[in-house]
Amino acid sequence: MTGAASVLVAHQGLLSLVSFGGTPGVLPDMHNFVISRGWMTGEDFANCFAIVQAIPGPNMILLMSFVGWKVGGLPMAIASALVTFGPSCTLAYAAFGWWDRFRDAGWQRRVRRGLAPVVIGLVTAGGFAMALSGGIRLASLALTAAAGVTVLYTRLNPLLLLAIGAALGACGVV
Repeated sequence: MTGAASVLVAHQGLLSLVSFGGTPGVLPDMHNFVISRGWMTGEDFANCFAIVQAIPGPNMILLMSFVGWKVGGLPMAIASALVTFGPSCTLAYAAFGWWDRFRDAGWQRRVRRGLAPVVIGLVTAGGFAMALSGGIRLASLALTAAAGVTVLYTRLNPLLLLAIGAALGACGVV
């Protein structure tokens, strides 16, 4: 494994252990990590993320595999997939029995309440990082604001808003 591949796999393994909330929780860090090393551009990363969101399956494993593919081809894609779920699944398996044993403990309820704002913050940071990757334009800001207001104040299906956004993007409007 090359130096770049070893660094990427080690970083992905670390991120898999702290990925509260899934992909959005570690998105800003992975985004900055691969772009700062020149392995991908912001647009490449945003495109990989868009593809992962559009196809079914475990999106964190798919995103890390796409990043691995861009850095080192098929062997890196496989290594990235394995290191993305291996460490976190092992840790979850080991900790589950202990966590379940203390499910009625007061400290556990406090930990769960404390994790909620952390996850919300990580997901928000992930959305912010992806928004900046695509470049900030007035049309995209207006579309985002309109979609947010529509979701908050109407009962319109969000899938319709996604379809409208996709159509505007395909036409080159945003």
